Amino acid sequence: GKKVVSQRLPLELTPQGTQSYVSTFKLKNPHLWQGREDPYLYKVVSCLLANGEVIDEVTQPLGVRHYEIVAGKGFYLNGEKYPMYGVTRHQDWWGLGSALTNREHDFDLAQIMDVGATTVRFAHYQQSEYLYSRCDTLGLIIWAEIPFVNRVTGYESDNAQTQLRELIRQSFNHPSIYVWGLHNEVYQPHEYTASLTQSLHDLAKTEDPDRYTVAVNGYGHANHPVNQNTDIQGMNRYFGWYEKKVQDIKPWVEGLEKDYPWQKLMLTEYGADANLDHQTEYLGDALNWGKPYYPETFQTKTHEYQWSVIAEHPYIIASYLWNMFDFAVPMWSRGGVPARNLKGLMTFDRKIKKDSYYWYKANWSKSPVLYLTQRRNTDRERKQTSVTVYSNIGTPKVYLNGKELTGIRKGYTDVHYIFDQVTLEKGKNKIKAVAVYNGKEYVDEIEWDYQSEKKRDADAHENKNEHAGW
Repeated sequence: GKKVVSQRLPLELTPQGTQSYVSTFKLKNPHLWQGREDPYLYKVVSCLLANGEVIDEVTQPLGVRHYEIVAGKGFYLNGEKYPMYGVTRHQDWWGLGSALTNREHDFDLAQIMDVGATTVRFAHYQQSEYLYSRCDTLGLIIWAEIPFVNRVTGYESDNAQTQLRELIRQSFNHPSIYVWGLHNEVYQPHEYTASLTQSLHDLAKTEDPDRYTVAVNGYGHANHPVNQNTDIQGMNRYFGWYEKKVQDIKPWVEGLEKDYPWQKLMLTEYGADANLDHQTEYLGDALNWGKPYYPETFQTKTHEYQWSVIAEHPYIIASYLWNMFDFAVPMWSRGGVPARNLKGLMTFDRKIKKDSYYWYKANWSKSPVLYLTQRRNTDRERKQTSVTVYSNIGTPKVYLNGKELTGIRKGYTDVHYIFDQVTLEKGKNKIKAVAVYNGKEYVDEIEWDYQSEKKRDADAHENKNEHAGW
């Protein structure tokens, strides 16, 4: 509320069309907008006065910050390397569709902040101006895009350019926005798509020369005909879900690092579906998404490994897991749930956080996390199994039916703890994890039931996962 600087400019307005007037301000030693750590905002109030009376007024946010992307190294905010822990967000809710109030937007942002994300891709369309304003205040660095998605007719050029121009002009002053998204997985015909993308890039640079542009490819080839027409090349890859094996993400990114060191690459979608009613200990390295069995445990495995690879490769400037929340896809009927994409870290009704939510919270957030996984996988299939704990508050102690387990080992990251060769008793098994942090004891408990060994074979369970090698 403290006035920093002001200026008055005499104007003589006439009714003959648009007239432009410019005021120039200089801030001495400005307080910078520093993302989540310190999202400091000024506001610019433009008042039009006539005879000393305010007859019109517009207030806009001003965040003083500098974004820079260095190929192969990462994202820099005000000259310092900044972690780009990213999620994507579809805005629809169970029972509401996309007719959301600010209450629902605030709830979604609260979950995004809680999981520790620093950046959000708002896909695949313009979202609420209120949402962008809240991101200014929260310090989330965001990607805004237009709905040029998947299919092409050859007639959308004027519409796409109009939507992009309006998005930029409406949202120009939001410091949280660092990039304009121009298309997502649009291909044939290649020449048309490449040409339109380039024209959208030129339009964005004309309207807003200081922000980045990005377009997204689902094939993962740097030299694909529709690529390299924007500042940033986004790629969507679902290793282990739609293609190859979970572990194939590593040779993919290392190949790009070697062959295309100049490329500003972002992993703009990755992940796997998870139906919470589907649980199993028997997992392979690939799941056939065309079958109706989508175990939560496979989604967890995918995110555990793939985040560990992303974290070790600064060549991936930013990553955006798909998706923060389950969402509606009317044309689908997959994973035992009609009209639903189940790749969210939370369910469509926002009531349940999946195991993968806590994986990212433990890795990203500064809030204490102690979490035992597979809490919904209660009907155990193996007498000898493993126990996994996420803890960002130090090495936990874990007890099975009151007896402390031994042989703890680190998993893929520093928050990942695993006990192998854990032998269950017949019937109920209580598992308790304990960690002490800053003098406070944290506890998490789950219960599993083991009755008898349940063997798995591909013939008996062909509806689950033909690649898993039961």
